[in-house]
Amino acid sequence: MPEVVTVAVGIIQDPQGRVLVSRRAADAHQGGLWEFPGGKVEPGEAIEVALAREFREELGVEVLASEALMCIEHDYGDKQVCLDVRRVTQWQGEAQGLEGQPLAWQLPEDLRDWAFPAANAPILNRLISG
Repeated sequence: MPEVVTVAVGIIQDPQGRVLVSRRAADAHQGGLWEFPGGKVEPGEAIEVALAREFREELGVEVLASEALMCIEHDYGDKQVCLDVRRVTQWQGEAQGLEGQPLAWQLPEDLRDWAFPAANAPILNRLISG
């Protein structure tokens, strides 16, 4: 049985209601698909700390405050993930793809036809339904 990878995921929205998404590197698990930013939680690391670290490393954004939104467990067959999704309520900085990843700000309803990993479907549904 594959180990469960815990991932801190951040939903960040601009004043127009658009959410930030990034595209996974082609050589990564679920490569080439769009995702909400975040990353793997290190052993003993709090979700909020992991989320802040990943946003700083990947986007150059400082997360000042976030709140729990939902948790999603998904089995891809070759990997099991537990997505701990938080809504980023305060941040500083302008998001940039510091690891060369493309970024996009989109209204949630406009993301319906974008290619996301299966585990992200409940997040999209929650954002679209409000």
